[in-house]
Amino acid sequence: MTKADLINLISEKAGITRVKAETVVNTIFDSMVEALMRDDRIEIRGFGSFVNRQYGAYKGRNPRTGEIINVDEKKLPFFKVGKELKEDINGGPEEKG
Repeated sequence: MTKADLINLISEKAGITRVKAETVVNTIFDSMVEALMRDDRIEIRGFGSFVNRQYGAYKGRNPRTGEIINVDEKKLPFFKVGKELKEDINGGPEEKG
């Protein structure tokens, strides 16, 4: 599903114009990006959570030239799927045993 598909789906299901649906989607995504930029954790119950993971600096290798390069430390957003979504995708609650 693309962003445009999501906008169209929200527009149809909510009975609002495509422009209003696009505003809703953009506001949600912009708010999530801003939260991650502040290092806030985003938790959507039943869906999952987003958190920044910190990676330290390391020495890497340019695959084209073989030259050793320094890679700076960085943060990358990480998504962890929620229990309910995982169960829905796998066809119900996981059975133990």
